[in-house]
Amino acid sequence: MSKPNFLRRSVLCLSFTGRQLLMAGAFGIGALATGSSLAPSDARAAATKSVQEGQPVGVETVRKGDMPYVLSELGTVVPIATVTVQSRVDGYLTQILFTEGQEVNEGDLLAVIDPRPYEAQLKQYEGQLAADIAQLEEAKIDDARYQKLLKHDSVDAQTALDQHYKVQQLTGTVKYDQGLVDTYKLDIEYCHIKAPVSGRIGIRAVDKGNYFVAGQTDGLATLTQMKPISVIFTVPQDKLGLIWKRLRQVKELPVEAWDSADSTKLTTGKVGSLDSEIDTSTGTVRLRALFENSDEDLFPNQFVNAHLMVDTQRGVLLAPTSALQTGPNGTFVYVVQSNNTVSAKTVKTGISQGSTVVITSGVNDGERVVTSGVDRLHDGAKITLPDSTSTGNTDKAAK
Repeated sequence: MSKPNFLRRSVLCLSFTGRQLLMAGAFGIGALATGSSLAPSDARAAATKSVQEGQPVGVETVRKGDMPYVLSELGTVVPIATVTVQSRVDGYLTQILFTEGQEVNEGDLLAVIDPRPYEAQLKQYEGQLAADIAQLEEAKIDDARYQKLLKHDSVDAQTALDQHYKVQQLTGTVKYDQGLVDTYKLDIEYCHIKAPVSGRIGIRAVDKGNYFVAGQTDGLATLTQMKPISVIFTVPQDKLGLIWKRLRQVKELPVEAWDSADSTKLTTGKVGSLDSEIDTSTGTVRLRALFENSDEDLFPNQFVNAHLMVDTQRGVLLAPTSALQTGPNGTFVYVVQSNNTVSAKTVKTGISQGSTVVITSGVNDGERVVTSGVDRLHDGAKITLPDSTSTGNTDKAAK
């Protein structure tokens, strides 16, 4: 009898526990249901309140001003002249008269090749020239005498003619000798290697005492012209028309060179020429900007950002780019109305620079446009303006 009673008590306990679990689950579901019904209600209330009071937005005023049209392109510093200093004659280097990295002027003596072999050859040909000149003078005297005798039939005509041809032959020999003399004089001059341009000379490739050959691959050193210097950069072909038109009008366009990070201005120069053709592989055209580089802020092969001032549009409507929105009818802005509502107006834009854009049509000077908080706006929506609205002068970017 004890076992059945124990079993009944166990069944009763399990049944009681199951009822508790079911009640607890029902209570939890009800609580969740109650919570979920409250959240949408609060959201709807907040949304209704926002609609009644207006969407908070930021605005700025459209103003007239000047807009510079500046193209910023990556460029490379390229020297106007880079010369590998070569020798035109062979010989031993007897003197090196420059220091690596030195600034030299055009015509400065850089090195000397032993000139003595060329001086010896010069003396030899000068002696040969003197001997041939003496023979020529003697032949001219004989030719003059034969011509007189020929007039009196006192000499054979062939002999007189042969003497005349001998004078011409010796005249050619003297000219040949003179050419050899001039050649060796020039070789002696070439033994003195001079700077072909002004600039900075680099690391020398040949030391004193070595045999230097004319046309050697690395030459003596590389001489780079530093002042002035140029920057070559490319612009897209669709910008070429405006640039070329402006160049024909004003001859030169101002350009600024900024560092590779585009954070520091290095120097100011000008663009006066562009390449003769468009690169079909990139669809760009090259321009060369010239810089005085008096402080040598630009260094050969350095990467810089070239800011080309193409033109300045004066007295145009300027608006912040953050006000522009895109819709099915194109670009539009939300214009603030007098009753604190907004009106969506389609606009046409011109060039932009930084955070400012030119508006060519669609809005008027002095109108306020929405720049932030546009996510829930629509045409005719009510808005709330900040207590202190920043109407930021959009001319600042242009200046």
